[in-house]
Amino acid sequence: IDLEKKFDISEIYIEESLQSFRSGFSSARTLSILSKINGIVSYLVYDIFGTIPEMISVARARKTCGIKVAKGAKAKEAVLEFLLDSEPDFVIEYTRHGNPRPGSYDKADSIIIARAGLEYCKQKNLKS
Repeated sequence: IDLEKKFDISEIYIEESLQSFRSGFSSARTLSILSKINGIVSYLVYDIFGTIPEMISVARARKTCGIKVAKGAKAKEAVLEFLLDSEPDFVIEYTRHGNPRPGSYDKADSIIIARAGLEYCKQKNLKS
């Protein structure tokens, strides 16, 4: 499928990888792998669509979407709750212990990045 011909895609947004290691969060190895993946995806986006993707930090995306994370609260849980409350089509599965299944937080983050990207597109269109 020639995506660039089938869809009129002019802007692409990708979650920015974390820039520094923080104890208790992703390991340095995980951050390194994610940075490599971001580089590969960015290259493929440019190669296929001829556009340089814009990187969005999760913190900036959350703010753009109006998600407030209380001090001491876990941001990923706040994002998940926000989407479960505001997006009827967002459904996740739970483990038998009542915890979100693996991948649920990543799924939620990707939707927030997409929503923030949509908001940036709207703002750019208003300016032009």
